[in-house]
Amino acid sequence: MGSLITREEVIELVLSRVRASGAEYGDLRMQESLTQVVRGEDRRIAAVVDGEDSGFGVRVLYRGAWGFAASSVLTAGEVRRVTDLAVDIAKQSARLTHDPVRLCPEPVHVDTVSTPRRLDPFAVPLEEKTRLLLETMEMLHRQSGIARSSAALWARRDKKVFASTEGSVIQFDLLATHGEFEATAVADGRFASRSFNTPHLRTGYELIEEAGFLREAPRVAAQAVEKVLAPEVEPGRYDLVLDPEHLSLTIHESCGHPSELDRALGYEANYAGTSFLTPDTLGSFRYGSPHVTLIADNTEPETLAATGYDDDGVSCQHWDIVRDGVFVGYCTNREVAPKIGQERSRGSSRADGWASIPMVRIANIGLAPGTARLSDMIADVKRGIYIEGHGSFSIDQRRYNFQFGGDAFWLIEHGRVTHMLRDVIYHGITPEFWGSCDAVADPSHRRRYGFITCGKGQPTQSGWMTHAAAHARFRRVSVLRGKAAGGGA
Repeated sequence: MGSLITREEVIELVLSRVRASGAEYGDLRMQESLTQVVRGEDRRIAAVVDGEDSGFGVRVLYRGAWGFAASSVLTAGEVRRVTDLAVDIAKQSARLTHDPVRLCPEPVHVDTVSTPRRLDPFAVPLEEKTRLLLETMEMLHRQSGIARSSAALWARRDKKVFASTEGSVIQFDLLATHGEFEATAVADGRFASRSFNTPHLRTGYELIEEAGFLREAPRVAAQAVEKVLAPEVEPGRYDLVLDPEHLSLTIHESCGHPSELDRALGYEANYAGTSFLTPDTLGSFRYGSPHVTLIADNTEPETLAATGYDDDGVSCQHWDIVRDGVFVGYCTNREVAPKIGQERSRGSSRADGWASIPMVRIANIGLAPGTARLSDMIADVKRGIYIEGHGSFSIDQRRYNFQFGGDAFWLIEHGRVTHMLRDVIYHGITPEFWGSCDAVADPSHRRRYGFITCGKGQPTQSGWMTHAAAHARFRRVSVLRGKAAGGGA
């Protein structure tokens, strides 16, 4: 098969062949990924999975048509073959193209991006990780009524190079870490679970050390038991106070996906449908109340989409999606931004690996904090429900009608949180729901939670993004009894 060649030789070989082909643009992404999952179930270690993956992908734009090819073999012959294949696909596609792709301009970038970390999770001994999981599960089972437990640690490191025919060369050393555990209680023929999750963040193992698994385990176990014994919710209209972890999913589904411009243009509909936020609504559509400002920020340290540059080689940015309740911005890439007259991409083009072609992905979209105190928000509720954590959900193909569950629910009566409830789901229409928001907590309540399983495209890719929020209150939301339908983020 031939001997392996260096990274510099791959870059030179790919870009020189693309330029010689007559293509107007081409880029190369090389990536080496290291992943580790340590998972425990019911006081035992159930799995330790270490994964390694590496390869390269070549993307070519010829007369307005894309071609893409990839391989895991880094020999000169294979690099030539894959590059020529990407060129040939682009040339054949150009014969059928009626709407040629025009990339908006982007400055040339030569840079290096590295995730700051104090503790490399891959350097932490496995014995230390398994001990933490075992002790956490043991702590959960000390609570009477707990029948099942689970706990897991996850880490991934991506070393990547982006190089384009325009002259950009960007090197990445990206790291992400996460931890979680769950307790399941059984009573009266029912079961209920309560979970604890760190956010997925671009940081080191210090995230796990600072999370306090053993400190939080007794609370989580006690709430699992309280939840399984809790009364069912009485259907009706309630004021809802939603915590940041819960809001991250609500933001993701009802704002994140609709703000992807390729969906709004009808170019993409897989897995999450199109969007009710069509281009004619930009700058005028009332998405929510004046309390609702949703900000895309791919520059905030530690957040998942803050990678310095996207997979088009565009620098990460900060912009508004919804300002004072009005829809004002999309997530874009270099291909779709010109379709609505924008001169620069917002830097939201990402692929989930070397073998995938980049596409528009949701940015780090967060709800801007307000000025309210959480205690005052609750005190001003006569009949409501406080909701924490992620649950199941369903939403229609235009991201308009939805229902959401949660991980834990408490009844609010006359300004006081009283007792837990179970089987709570709420439903609504996106602009009506966000229009009912009348308070957002101050910045001291802001927390960041994200997703690494956001499905899009065929073949399916998993996108990563963070959604930050402080607690928010929504008036007179319709609440049902039952369990929402599940689905991928």
